[in-house]
Amino acid sequence: MASSNGIPATGTGLIVSFGEMLIDFVPTVSGVSLAEAPGFLKAPGGAPANVAIAVARIGGQAAFVGKLGDDEFGHMLAGILKENGVRADGITFDQGARTALAFVTLRADGEREFMFYRNPSADMLLKPEELNLELIRSAKVFHYGSISLIVEPCRSAHLKALEVAKEAGALLSYDPNLRLPLWPSPEEAREQILSIWDKADLIKVSDVELEFLTGSDKIDDESALSLWHPNLKLLLVTLGEHGSKYYTKNFHGSVEAFHVKTVDTTGAGDSFVGSLLAKIVDDQSILEDEARLREVLKFANATGAITTTKKGAIPALPKEEDVLSLINGSA
Repeated sequence: MASSNGIPATGTGLIVSFGEMLIDFVPTVSGVSLAEAPGFLKAPGGAPANVAIAVARIGGQAAFVGKLGDDEFGHMLAGILKENGVRADGITFDQGARTALAFVTLRADGEREFMFYRNPSADMLLKPEELNLELIRSAKVFHYGSISLIVEPCRSAHLKALEVAKEAGALLSYDPNLRLPLWPSPEEAREQILSIWDKADLIKVSDVELEFLTGSDKIDDESALSLWHPNLKLLLVTLGEHGSKYYTKNFHGSVEAFHVKTVDTTGAGDSFVGSLLAKIVDDQSILEDEARLREVLKFANATGAITTTKKGAIPALPKEEDVLSLINGSA
């Protein structure tokens, strides 16, 4: 089933996103350090939660699995998921730990720096026995990052969820979402991110993550293909304003970006992934058909581009009609 312009329709299969949801505190003024910021706005975030909302925003079926603090912020975040049409029956609340916070400064170029408050935060305390296994088994796509691998017991919960989803036949989607300040060391980050590499069917990395994981300063096909593993169906490298590259067993190529006025890059990668997953969830043969895959990636690039035109991730995630009008407007 395709929409009129050749872009596949958004699927109805369930996409379950696993990991952290937190509150970003963003300065009211761009281009200043945290110390110089006159004030902060609270912006709900966390990459896996952003992906779930991105899916729902374009009409897909999404659920979030993770742990929040049993505090005002935690209940606020669960409410935001529900308001945005994301299933929240995979959420548990921790009585003893707070919801994670991150202070994010937007540099003048729209890029970000982070300072985290997680010692420990509720998301880190999710235990394997608290997982909603029925929900995870009903996923057609199971999406996750690497922040949930940093400490126990969340790491064990992550590995269990991943195993249960795989056994149930879900497509496993991995966006490492590197946040170096959260890891004990860069070496530990690299080792743990790669420890589950071979399990994923679909992997998306940014250009910065590609450099970090390969130890090379080249963003080329050779460098990207050094991350290939035999069970992988699709490897994606996002290049910001330069679009994205794709690699499968049988073909590879690149898709150009859409040029927009960037205000804040937060959530662009998450909306790219969410829209891609929503378009392939019902028909994974798209991953083997270059022409259709290119249409989906064009849609994902446009979704990511629109997300950079507003502050904050969740308010900026577009609806399908916004994406189509950007694509048609630049055709």
